Amino acid sequence: MNSLVIDTSTTRTSSAVFAGSQLLFEGHHDGATEHAEALPKLVAQALEVERRIDQVIVGMGPGPFTGLRVGIVFAQTFATARNIPWVGVCSLDGIDIDSPSYIVATDARRKEIYWAHYLNGERANGPFVGKQEDVVTRPEKKFGFGFTEPLFPSPHLLLAKSLAMNFREPFYLRRPDAVPTSERQ
Repeated sequence: MNSLVIDTSTTRTSSAVFAGSQLLFEGHHDGATEHAEALPKLVAQALEVERRIDQVIVGMGPGPFTGLRVGIVFAQTFATARNIPWVGVCSLDGIDIDSPSYIVATDARRKEIYWAHYLNGERANGPFVGKQEDVVTRPEKKFGFGFTEPLFPSPHLLLAKSLAMNFREPFYLRRPDAVPTSERQ
């Protein structure tokens, strides 16, 4: 089975194609506001390597609203146009760390982080959004934005996690900035 894997939950836009578990193509573009421009180009490059796609796997966040929507809508539209299934996975689950108990974090902007706690590679708690200071006192090792170099979801791990989960709704963890006129002060 050929899988197209997409993630736009961080400042990195990524795309990969697998034949079973064999990687055929992997590409990424860094730019927090460039998902809409980068993703079609990356997928076009992927399709030059392998045109037959049997399923689409997409990171469902957590992540900023606009970036997530770009990846999710692209994945859904691509899958619908080809009459193939799409599978949603938690993007934080795609960050690979070799430790028995750890926290991974990505940039949530507004001086916050998206984070989750993992035990032996499986998510035990989260995902959450909050201040880095609220997480720093936890006893687990911490990786990713604010703790180490930024980390990004691995297409290999997103593919592996897609076998055990299928999230149909994005992980939007904060209230929208926009509010109806009737609720404005």
